[in-house]
Amino acid sequence: MISPAYIGTMARYNAWQNASVYDACDKLSDDQRKEDRGAFFRSIHATLNHILWADRIWLSRFGAATPPAKGSIAEGLSLFDNWDDLKSERRAFDQIIERWAGGIDAGAIDGDLSWFSAAAAREMTRPRAQIIVHIFNHQTHHRGQVNAMLTGFGINPGVTDLPFTPADI
Repeated sequence: MISPAYIGTMARYNAWQNASVYDACDKLSDDQRKEDRGAFFRSIHATLNHILWADRIWLSRFGAATPPAKGSIAEGLSLFDNWDDLKSERRAFDQIIERWAGGIDAGAIDGDLSWFSAAAAREMTRPRAQIIVHIFNHQTHHRGQVNAMLTGFGINPGVTDLPFTPADI
């Protein structure tokens, strides 16, 4: 289904897109970032917190990170209240994702991953490859929501297409 090369490509794409989104968000005031824009997680700030929270949860299930202190999806929306802290943690965690991706071999993709899902309130098991694809798909999905909110403020976050990922990233 996927390969270590795919995972590396997606990790680099993820870091590039996060940098673009956070740079675009720097053009907003804190109040604007936290304003309820009618999105699934209401605001840009809460949505970006959710993405980071979910990345930490998923990578902890692969043994590549410690889980966030806030354990529920709702708590994850306020993982970091301070913008500079959120931005700094995002950059640092993107490096963790890239290191994890760089260390994956084909054997680490095979088999299943089991975890307790608080959202589903039960034990879950899915193929590791499917979960890895989900991690990157989840990031892209929610960054798209942030991009729409940025557009509503008149800010263009830039190119988001995978084929345009800079070669030097």
